[in-house]
Amino acid sequence: MGKVSMAVDFAGIKLKNPINTAAGTFGQGWQFTNFMDVSELGAITTKGCAAEPWPGNPKPRMTEVPGGMMNSVGLQNPGVRAFAEESGPYLADLTDKGTAVICQVAGHSVDEYVAALELFDELCPWAAAFEINVSCPNISAGGAAMGSTPEGAAEVMRACRPVTKKPLLVKMAPVRLPEIARALEAEGADGLTVINSIPGMAIDVHTRRSKISRPTGGLSGPLLHPIAVRMVWEVCQAVDIPVCGVGGVMTGEDAAEFILAGATSVAVGMASFVDPAASVRILHELEEWAESQGVSSINELIGAFEC
Repeated sequence: MGKVSMAVDFAGIKLKNPINTAAGTFGQGWQFTNFMDVSELGAITTKGCAAEPWPGNPKPRMTEVPGGMMNSVGLQNPGVRAFAEESGPYLADLTDKGTAVICQVAGHSVDEYVAALELFDELCPWAAAFEINVSCPNISAGGAAMGSTPEGAAEVMRACRPVTKKPLLVKMAPVRLPEIARALEAEGADGLTVINSIPGMAIDVHTRRSKISRPTGGLSGPLLHPIAVRMVWEVCQAVDIPVCGVGGVMTGEDAAEFILAGATSVAVGMASFVDPAASVRILHELEEWAESQGVSSINELIGAFEC
């Protein structure tokens, strides 16, 4: 470890460093134990789970695009009960080693979010916090993301807030961010994860069909990093609750951009597909950058961007 203190307080969660992992890109953590010491990370965010198992979308689900990748996995998951039984012992041990575990909550309706969160709160006592993925499609509203409007996002948070005393974070869709962030803050969100993948298309010009099983998918990777940095900065200007920056983090300097833009924590996503040990490498690079800035704590650099 370097001379700079890397510890941060993210929504009441004491993290030994700001590096987290993006939900859906890091499994449940144990899948990466042969590549790295997962306990070096400040936190991991587990793949989203609903109250009941979801089969996900048909294959193919992923494709490379210039500068990134596109996916349409459809949040395949075994359900909270199976998740807690299969991964709970490993995640409890990871918590004992000082790495916070954030469990992502999925749902297709307000009632489904509440049901999943109730199970998480009951079956996962080791969880440091829960992240509500409001980018899930609302089956009762024609498939629009639950968090695509301030009213929709607020409705989810209003229903979920009484369910648990633990910190509630929200994984935000990349739309109307400042106003939706304010609505979530008003309803009791403790922190925000900005941003989720951006909708895109990739067409195979030879078959004239989508390169994935659906016409559109979620675009992620370094090509959207500057967009994500801008969106994190805008959200940090709009609310007082902390933000975790996500989007195209491939290096420590990428993570540093989010920190300077105001993020308290930074999640590594697509980089883990390219290099399974990327998150630990990025942590060490972030430490080196912080040391180069002549500060005693990483907290001195949060929001230090100069216009």
